[in-house]
Amino acid sequence: MKRWLPFPLLWALLVAMWLALYQSTDIAHVALGAAIALGAVWGLRSLQAPLTRVRKPRAVLELIGLVFADIVRSNFAVGFIVLHPGARGRTAGFVEIPLDLRNPVGLAALACIITSTPGTAWAGYDSKSSVLTMHILDLVDEETWVRTIKGRYERRLMEIFE
Repeated sequence: MKRWLPFPLLWALLVAMWLALYQSTDIAHVALGAAIALGAVWGLRSLQAPLTRVRKPRAVLELIGLVFADIVRSNFAVGFIVLHPGARGRTAGFVEIPLDLRNPVGLAALACIITSTPGTAWAGYDSKSSVLTMHILDLVDEETWVRTIKGRYERRLMEIFE
C-alpha cells in the first residue's frame, strides 16, 4: 500500500480538509479530493530525501554544539553592527567556496547552518563545479570564510554523511 499511497495519513487528512472546505460529501467532491490528495502525496514522495545513515554520532553532537555557539556569537556581532552603524566601514559581499561535500543531505544541512547563522546566507550552489556562493554581511577576509566553512562545517558533515 505504501507504494501507491506513500503517506496514507496525510492523504486522508488532505481529503478531509478538501471536504471541509467545500462543506460537501457528494461523491464528486470525495473523488476529486481523493485524486488531488493522491497527486499531492505522490509529489511529496518525489521530494523526499533519500535515507542517509549517520556514520559518526559523536560528530553530530560536536556539530550541534559548534553551530549553537556560532549562532550565539553571530547574533552578538550582527547586533553590534545594527546598533553601531558608524563604528567601522562594513562591506557586505559574496564569497565562492569550493566544496568537497557531495551528499545531498549534507549539503541541505550546510545550507540550514549557513542560513540560520545571522549575517550569512546561502546564495547559491553550482552542482557541476561544486561551488557554494555565500553572502556575508561583514566581509573582511574571503579566505577566512573559506577556511571556516570547510574546516568547521564541511569536514564534520563529511564525517557524518560520507
